[in-house]
Amino acid sequence: MSGYSAAAPDAAADRVRLMRIAIVHYHLQTGGVTRVIEHACAALLGRGEQVAVLAGEPPQAPLPAGATVAVLPGLAYEERRDALSPDQLARAMASAARDALGGPPDVWHLHNHCLGKNTVLPGAVLRLAREGERLLLQPHDFAEDGRPALYGRLREQLADGNVGRLSALLYPLAPQIHYATLTARDRGLLAGAGVPAAQLHALPNAVAVGLPDPGASAPAAAPQAGIDGRRLWLYPTRAIRRKNLGEFLLWATLAGEQDRFAVTQAPQNPQEQPIYQRWVALARELGLPMTFAAGARADFGALVAASHALVTTSVAEGFGLAFLEPWLMGRPLVGRDLTEITADFTAAGVRLPGLYHRLDVPLAWLDARRLRAAFDVAAAKRAAAYGRPAADTAAQAWHSAVRDGHIDFGRLDEPAQMQVIRQLRADPTARTALCPPSLDAAPATAAIGENRSVIEREYSVVGFGARLAAVYASVAGAEASATFGAADGSALLGEFLAPERLSLLRT
Repeated sequence: MSGYSAAAPDAAADRVRLMRIAIVHYHLQTGGVTRVIEHACAALLGRGEQVAVLAGEPPQAPLPAGATVAVLPGLAYEERRDALSPDQLARAMASAARDALGGPPDVWHLHNHCLGKNTVLPGAVLRLAREGERLLLQPHDFAEDGRPALYGRLREQLADGNVGRLSALLYPLAPQIHYATLTARDRGLLAGAGVPAAQLHALPNAVAVGLPDPGASAPAAAPQAGIDGRRLWLYPTRAIRRKNLGEFLLWATLAGEQDRFAVTQAPQNPQEQPIYQRWVALARELGLPMTFAAGARADFGALVAASHALVTTSVAEGFGLAFLEPWLMGRPLVGRDLTEITADFTAAGVRLPGLYHRLDVPLAWLDARRLRAAFDVAAAKRAAAYGRPAADTAAQAWHSAVRDGHIDFGRLDEPAQMQVIRQLRADPTARTALCPPSLDAAPATAAIGENRSVIEREYSVVGFGARLAAVYASVAGAEASATFGAADGSALLGEFLAPERLSLLRT
């Protein structure tokens, strides 16, 4: 159990500096959650706190100096982990944390414990909580959100198909258990599922990239980017399905002679490769001005420096760094808006004038009967995958996707998207039927300076550290209880399965 005890108000600063923090994640591969952990380590160590990071694999790159790393194979992804029981894993975690910190942690900060990548971790987390440890559970992603295989694994292996039993394991409630969310949306979803407000914290990520000289003009095109002086529209992403690569190719289809499009990374997951290769083949067949996996052949900084604008067409994100980082790199952002995610940014003062909420294409261009049937199949498949009763959500999903004889391109499956692209390639004048008909970086370019100032102020690593320390103080000061409840996992699942969230790209 933690050795923390409440301090007098005039000792609060010393109490924060002397905290022992154990941060836990499955791995420390570059990017994603690891970047959040790096920012947390830098901010916390700068405040004088002790930090140990427990992970299932060694880090791919060094963490900030002063952070201790303990590798516990039992924390790794399911296919790589040691075969430990929840009690054994909890004991191993507690021992490793004590050794690294010189004493028990005041706070455990656990990332994505409920995602289903490791079915032993939720039980270990519950064991720690029952021993009185103070926990901050931070879901970056949810198994309930478009990850039916992970959710099914959790439901069947841990709860014999019983959602209520699974909820008690994934979302336990006790005074010593707090939750942190990346977005106001996720905070609202957990609050709606019954997590008390006093134990629920908004903790947006910090954003930090190399900044160009604020007084300098836009960087000149880099010859090594290989774009022959043409305008480069750059999509800095790994091209998995939810990144909606087809929509990026649609814009490449409508490109002018001066335009070039590039996506930086290919997917690593073998299951993603067949669809990705179909897009590569289509671009080659139609002669689109498109470069795939550009980051494998050119330095990322050079690509950004050579770019006219950065693009996003994703249909789902967690925190949404892609909406913030371009401005810090001195580049405008254009493409698809995800208002559930960007609402937090616009509330903070970030302007996103280059984004559209939908990309409407004429339904008459497509086989509407086949598409309507695809929505029926997808809705039934999704309900079955999540163990939900079959419900007529397909009709509601269809009506949210279709309006005034048009359908949102981001809700289509790949065959339909390819059909639209072929139509536009055969008749570029048909773009007048699209809404919007083109990407326009000019309004977004004008917002670069203002947005950079807002992001540096609202999402700095220093500010993140201050918010994190305040959350830790709240968690560490909680009274431990032996009485446990659970959030309503069924209600949470129902929110994620709302019909308007159904996209054929996520089936």
